[in-house]
Amino acid sequence: MPTEALRPGDPQTLGGYRLLGRLGQGGMGAVYLGRGPDGRLVAVKAIRPELADEPEFRARFRSEVNRARAVPSFCTAPVLDADPEHATPYLVVEYVDGPSLAEVVAERGPLTGGDLHSVAIGVATALTAIHGAGVIHRDLKPRNVLFSLGTPKVIDFGIARAFEATSHHTRTDQMVGTVAYMAPERFDTDRPGVGPAADVFAWGVVVTYAGTGRTPFRADSPAATAARILTQPPDLGELPSPLRDIVALTLAKDPAKRPTAAELLELLLDTGSHSLSELAGRPELQKAARAARAFRGRIRRGRRRTVIAGVAAVAALACAGAGTYAVIGSPNLDPEVSSVPANAAPPPIGNGPMILDRLDRAGQWNASRDEIGTCAFTGGRLVVSSRDSQYYVCRGPKDTFAGDQSISVTVALLKPGSCASVGFRRVDDGVGYVAALCGDKVTLAHEGDDARTPIGTAPSTMLADGGEHRVDLVVRDDVATATLDGTPVVEARVDDRRLISGRVELGLESAVADASVAYRDAEIRTL
Repeated sequence: MPTEALRPGDPQTLGGYRLLGRLGQGGMGAVYLGRGPDGRLVAVKAIRPELADEPEFRARFRSEVNRARAVPSFCTAPVLDADPEHATPYLVVEYVDGPSLAEVVAERGPLTGGDLHSVAIGVATALTAIHGAGVIHRDLKPRNVLFSLGTPKVIDFGIARAFEATSHHTRTDQMVGTVAYMAPERFDTDRPGVGPAADVFAWGVVVTYAGTGRTPFRADSPAATAARILTQPPDLGELPSPLRDIVALTLAKDPAKRPTAAELLELLLDTGSHSLSELAGRPELQKAARAARAFRGRIRRGRRRTVIAGVAAVAALACAGAGTYAVIGSPNLDPEVSSVPANAAPPPIGNGPMILDRLDRAGQWNASRDEIGTCAFTGGRLVVSSRDSQYYVCRGPKDTFAGDQSISVTVALLKPGSCASVGFRRVDDGVGYVAALCGDKVTLAHEGDDARTPIGTAPSTMLADGGEHRVDLVVRDDVATATLDGTPVVEARVDDRRLISGRVELGLESAVADASVAYRDAEIRTL
């Protein structure tokens, strides 16, 4: 991405980030190229000072940050850091050092074949992740689609909106976005709020631009473009079928007649000449699409019958005689997991971190307190304390993980006799697997039917010093391996077919009355 020099009045640093230049500017602030304390290049969005002084805006930004942190990195530039309480609120995301879709089309012309379909799948994958976290992008356009090693990534969550916050925080005289990519409902100031269907409409415009070099409602002025969006059918040019038919669905004037992002992704993966299995040459995109499919794969029954009918009609037309994928109620979201029982949650198949939480404030995990113990964010860590229980767990994400996976977290045993407890494939209270990390040993155990059975244990005093140590728990081919500071300590088979997927839990266990452990920098990945 092109970078401009810093201007007079621009900050030199923000938080712990040294600002190197400008990447862009919008109505809400400027985006800078920055370098973090670890030397990593990042994109830092700083909010305009006059907006930072408005309590309403700061509240909205705080809400956006919390939502953006929850967006998985499926074809998106993930949030790395943020401080909505800073004098100048800022948001830090991954720096994607690649051209935008607008630059690619301008330099090389419209995309065709697999390149076009890959953009369509990549952007739909990103929207599935964004909407699944309860966020609306609101400014999806070719300049916000960047290419990283050939894989499209959607950027700019700085103007995203939480679903429930939109109507409360967006004034009727404020409009965020680019006219050519705005859905019809965006121009109706009487609407109580704009939903995720507006992003799906923008996807249709973006894909039309990628495949034809122009937008489907292009006119001589923004006002004329808006009029065409409101009253005229889209001009899809030479956009090929079946992609053309899918794009037409997303450009419906009525938002209720558009597919959701999850339905859109299903159509793209299960129809056309470039299905998921044919993306072998683009492994990162393939992984991201499959992960997003699992993330939001099940469509609620009974939702928008007219949309489903339209989706089914396009799928049947495109795949006549080929066996159409069932969009509603299908428990098996990928041929590779066809053995998953019908009542099991769809397993995510990931692309990098599925959950990344520094654990320095409420996010994926939350603070709690009861008569047994506490989970509190103290000194940049999640500290778990218990007074009279052998087992205490903090409230964390409800996401389920299956198949090969890794759990990495930095652990410290704060009081003698305390053991950190990292649960995985947890399906209910007291049911699943757990790694007990103590000062004298590490144990892997199976829990179920009111009984705990050790399945692997090994002596280790690495955690006894009370300092911080990196714990890696890797499950591969039904074998779990626990590693401390890069040294494998113990492994065991985890092949209970009833526990093929489940949640990850952080907590403690101890035989002493006063126990305390600390966690920070948690990463949960699928492999």
